[in-house]
Amino acid sequence: MITYHKEGTTFAIKGKRSLNKWISETISSESGGSLRVGDISVILCSDEYLLSVNKQFLKHDYYTDIITFNYCEGDRVSGDLFISVDSVRENAKTYGATFQEELHRVLIHGVLHLLGYDDHTDAEKVIMKERENLSLQRLTI
Repeated sequence: MITYHKEGTTFAIKGKRSLNKWISETISSESGGSLRVGDISVILCSDEYLLSVNKQFLKHDYYTDIITFNYCEGDRVSGDLFISVDSVRENAKTYGATFQEELHRVLIHGVLHLLGYDDHTDAEKVIMKERENLSLQRLTI
Protein backbone atom coordinates (compact mmCIF):
# COMPACT_ATOMS: atom_id res chain seq x y z
CA MET A 1 0.00 0.00 0.00
CA ILE A 2 1.21 3.50 -0.83
CA THR A 3 0.35 6.19 1.69
CA TYR A 4 0.94 9.94 1.70
CA HIS A 5 1.75 12.09 4.70
CA LYS A 6 2.74 15.70 5.49
CA GLU A 7 5.36 17.02 7.90
CA GLY A 8 5.98 20.75 8.19
CA THR A 9 4.04 21.61 5.03
CA THR A 10 0.43 22.21 4.07
CA PHE A 11 0.97 20.90 0.54
CA ALA A 12 -1.36 18.06 -0.42
CA ILE A 13 -0.51 15.83 -3.36
CA LYS A 14 -3.14 15.38 -6.07
CA GLY A 15 -3.95 12.37 -8.21
CA LYS A 16 -2.97 9.75 -5.65
CA ARG A 17 -4.84 6.94 -7.38
CA SER A 18 -3.05 7.64 -10.69
CA LEU A 19 0.30 8.02 -8.92
CA ASN A 20 -0.18 4.72 -7.10
CA LYS A 21 -0.96 2.94 -10.37
CA TRP A 22 2.10 4.54 -12.02
CA ILE A 23 4.39 3.55 -9.14
CA SER A 24 3.05 -0.02 -9.21
CA GLU A 25 3.53 -0.23 -12.97
CA THR A 26 7.08 1.12 -12.67
CA ILE A 27 7.95 -1.45 -10.01
CA SER A 28 6.52 -4.26 -12.12
CA SER A 29 8.20 -3.07 -15.31
CA GLU A 30 11.61 -2.45 -13.75
CA SER A 31 11.59 -5.87 -12.06
CA GLY A 32 10.22 -7.85 -14.97
CA GLY A 33 7.12 -8.51 -12.91
CA SER A 34 8.99 -10.18 -10.05
CA LEU A 35 8.38 -7.39 -7.51
CA ARG A 36 5.27 -5.68 -6.22
CA VAL A 37 4.30 -2.82 -3.96
CA GLY A 38 4.70 -3.47 -0.26
CA ASP A 39 4.39 -0.55 2.14
CA ILE A 40 5.62 2.71 0.67
CA SER A 41 5.16 5.94 2.62
CA VAL A 42 5.58 9.23 0.80
CA ILE A 43 6.25 11.96 3.34
CA LEU A 44 5.96 15.44 1.90
CA CYS A 45 7.85 17.87 4.08
CA SER A 46 9.64 21.20 4.36
CA ASP A 47 13.33 21.82 3.73
CA GLU A 48 13.92 22.19 7.46
CA TYR A 49 12.19 18.93 8.31
CA LEU A 50 14.19 17.02 5.69
CA LEU A 51 17.40 18.66 6.86
CA SER A 52 16.70 17.37 10.38
CA VAL A 53 16.12 13.84 8.98
CA ASN A 54 19.34 14.13 6.98
CA LYS A 55 21.32 15.18 10.07
CA GLN A 56 19.75 12.67 12.44
CA PHE A 57 19.81 9.52 10.32
CA LEU A 58 22.49 10.09 7.70
CA LYS A 59 24.80 12.50 9.57
CA HIS A 60 24.67 14.90 6.57
CA ASP A 61 24.35 18.63 7.20
CA TYR A 62 22.87 19.79 3.90
CA TYR A 63 19.56 20.27 2.16
CA THR A 64 18.31 17.74 -0.39
CA ASP A 65 15.12 17.09 -2.30
CA ILE A 66 14.60 13.45 -1.27
CA ILE A 67 15.82 10.90 1.23
CA THR A 68 14.87 7.26 0.70
CA PHE A 69 14.85 4.61 3.39
CA ASN A 70 14.66 1.13 1.92
CA TYR A 71 12.73 -1.56 3.81
CA CYS A 72 12.31 -4.04 0.93
CA GLU A 73 11.89 -7.71 1.83
CA GLY A 74 11.39 -10.62 -0.52
CA ASP A 75 9.27 -9.60 -3.48
CA ARG A 76 7.80 -6.56 -1.69
CA VAL A 77 9.08 -3.06 -2.41
CA SER A 78 8.77 -1.03 0.78
CA GLY A 79 10.28 2.13 2.15
CA ASP A 80 9.90 5.74 3.20
CA LEU A 81 10.33 8.54 0.68
CA PHE A 82 10.86 11.90 2.38
CA ILE A 83 10.39 14.65 -0.23
CA SER A 84 11.05 18.33 0.42
CA VAL A 85 8.32 20.34 -1.28
CA ASP A 86 10.52 23.45 -0.89
CA SER A 87 13.44 21.87 -2.74
CA VAL A 88 11.17 20.46 -5.44
CA ARG A 89 9.77 23.97 -6.00
CA GLU A 90 13.29 25.43 -6.30
CA ASN A 91 14.49 22.60 -8.55
CA ALA A 92 11.53 23.14 -10.87
CA LYS A 93 12.60 26.76 -11.35
CA THR A 94 16.25 25.77 -11.83
CA TYR A 95 15.49 23.08 -14.41
CA GLY A 96 12.65 24.89 -16.21
CA ALA A 97 10.05 22.31 -15.22
CA THR A 98 6.65 22.71 -13.65
CA PHE A 99 6.32 21.93 -9.97
CA GLN A 100 4.26 18.80 -10.78
CA GLU A 101 6.83 17.54 -13.29
CA GLU A 102 9.64 17.92 -10.81
CA LEU A 103 7.60 16.36 -8.00
CA HIS A 104 6.89 13.34 -10.18
CA ARG A 105 10.57 13.05 -11.13
CA VAL A 106 11.69 13.16 -7.50
CA LEU A 107 8.98 10.69 -6.48
CA ILE A 108 9.96 8.11 -9.09
CA HIS A 109 13.64 8.76 -8.30
CA GLY A 110 12.93 7.54 -4.77
CA VAL A 111 11.05 4.49 -6.06
CA LEU A 112 14.02 3.65 -8.31
CA HIS A 113 16.28 3.80 -5.25
CA LEU A 114 13.99 1.24 -3.61
CA LEU A 115 14.51 -0.93 -6.68
CA GLY A 116 18.27 -0.81 -6.25
CA TYR A 117 19.26 2.00 -8.59
CA ASP A 118 21.87 4.40 -7.27
CA ASP A 119 23.28 7.75 -8.34
CA HIS A 120 26.68 8.11 -6.69
CA THR A 121 28.77 7.94 -9.86
CA ASP A 122 28.34 9.71 -13.18
CA ALA A 123 27.52 6.40 -14.88
CA GLU A 124 24.86 5.61 -12.25
CA LYS A 125 23.39 9.11 -12.66
CA VAL A 126 23.01 8.56 -16.41
CA ILE A 127 21.20 5.25 -15.85
CA MET A 128 19.00 6.76 -13.13
CA LYS A 129 18.00 9.67 -15.39
CA GLU A 130 17.18 7.25 -18.24
CA ARG A 131 14.98 5.15 -15.95
CA GLU A 132 13.28 8.29 -14.58
CA ASN A 133 12.54 9.53 -18.10
CA LEU A 134 11.18 6.17 -19.20
CA SER A 135 8.92 5.99 -16.18
CA LEU A 136 7.75 9.60 -16.59
CA GLN A 137 6.66 8.80 -20.14
CA ARG A 138 4.23 6.23 -18.72
CA LEU A 139 2.59 8.65 -16.27
CA THR A 140 -0.96 9.65 -17.11
CA ILE A 141 -2.77 11.95 -14.73
